[in-house]
Amino acid sequence: MNEKLKNYSVKMKDFWNNLSKKQKIVGISSILLVIFLIAIITFFTTRTTMVPLYSNLTPSEAGSIKESLDSKGIQSEVADGGKTIKVPEENVDSLKIELASEGIPKYGSIDYSFFSQNAGFGMTDNEFDVVKLEAMQTELSNLIKEIDGVEDAKVMINMPKKEIFVNDKNAEASASIVLTTKPGYEFNQSQIKSLYNLVSKSVPNLSNDNIVIMNQNFEYFDLNNDNSTGNTFTQQMDIKHQIERDIQRQVQTMLGTMIGYDKVVASVTADIDFTQENREENLVAPVDKDNMKGLEISAQKITETYSGKGASAGGVPQGSDPADSLGSSYVSGSDSNGDYEKVQDSVNYEVNKIHKQVAESPYKIRDLGIQVMLEPPDPKNPNSLPQSTKDDVSKILSTIIRTSIDKKEAANISDQDLENKIAVSVQPFDGKMKETASNKSKIPWWVYLIGGLLLLVIIVLIIFMLRSKKKAATEEDDEDLLEQPEPVRIADVNEEHETESSLRKKQLEKMAKEKPDEFAKLLRTWISED
Repeated sequence: MNEKLKNYSVKMKDFWNNLSKKQKIVGISSILLVIFLIAIITFFTTRTTMVPLYSNLTPSEAGSIKESLDSKGIQSEVADGGKTIKVPEENVDSLKIELASEGIPKYGSIDYSFFSQNAGFGMTDNEFDVVKLEAMQTELSNLIKEIDGVEDAKVMINMPKKEIFVNDKNAEASASIVLTTKPGYEFNQSQIKSLYNLVSKSVPNLSNDNIVIMNQNFEYFDLNNDNSTGNTFTQQMDIKHQIERDIQRQVQTMLGTMIGYDKVVASVTADIDFTQENREENLVAPVDKDNMKGLEISAQKITETYSGKGASAGGVPQGSDPADSLGSSYVSGSDSNGDYEKVQDSVNYEVNKIHKQVAESPYKIRDLGIQVMLEPPDPKNPNSLPQSTKDDVSKILSTIIRTSIDKKEAANISDQDLENKIAVSVQPFDGKMKETASNKSKIPWWVYLIGGLLLLVIIVLIIFMLRSKKKAATEEDDEDLLEQPEPVRIADVNEEHETESSLRKKQLEKMAKEKPDEFAKLLRTWISED
């Protein structure tokens, strides 16, 4: 076993020594990176997520909850300056039920349940009044906490003493409330009015005038009277701002589509007439307006003629009063022959009778001004925005002004007046904030980075392992060849030791077999020498 370990250590040393400096740095960095990534993954997968169990606690409440959790052996943390208790996320729901069954947290306040738990005959009237007032304040505070936007509420109620005599006038109650509101939350007038009504209806003999409500930033929530001048002014200003905002959005949308939303800034100022008019109109109009005539509903035509002798035409002259004639009649002609003719034509016409009760609009746009700033395509070159685009913008704004203001006012506006109501400025936006990408990936970028690095490290390690195995295999083969013992040759006993004469003999025999002619010449030479 020790020999194997020594062999492995030797192989590792040889493998390490054979690596270049760059390969050694890459290998060490890869190992360290893998260890670091494994540590991070282990940390994030094994850590306990702590979430708030209770928030906005007093020190005494936080202490009682912490003590109870420690006695149960449950991990907990104190945060937010001792106002929040955090526990593991998987234990939140069960802990709330368990602590509620134990009566924890104990808020140290008195509510109406106190009377059912501590009912007895040993309490004096003064003690009862104090406990009752405290319970009323607690219950009212709990009601206010249920309102959206309110995190906490402190209520102080002042209840006057009842007068002994009937003739004495009882004093009115008063209430002071301090709210802890959520950051950035704004209450509208309807919510404030509901809050005032909630408090006034919860406390006897408490009017809205005796209620003061403020938040933690010393901002008062005043109740506006519907008939007050201030409320009327507020409503008028809200209407004015709403009209300006709607027209501004319309301009911003149209020009943003044409030029670009980040290259347009629009501002609108409006003059609103809040004069209200109610009137009643009784009008008579002809049916046929061209001829100024009505409809004929009845017609009568009478014609009288007379012709004869010895009688003269008479009567009352046309256009005179019969009483003025004093019994005399109109006589035409003499006793000679005479003629008499009378024509009477009566026509009754029906006309349109119009009865109107007119209530004018509560507000009219009397005047309107629009200011627009445009950024050219090339911010450094204001002339890069074509003049035709500027003209189109001016026409669009002119149309919006003509169609928005009151018709009577629009009829008296000339083209020059419209130009004075429009301002178009072309310049770069140096104060423009850079927009950030709104669509963020659900998976953080560092996850992809870590995944890529892990994949790269795994590939590098696999390559190194394959190379090391291959190199180790070749080294083992070389060692096997080097360590293989050479065979020991043992001389054969029967083997004859060759001498110089025996070698010559073999050579001659070989020559005689292969080259007999040369062998014959060699023999002749040896014989002649002898």
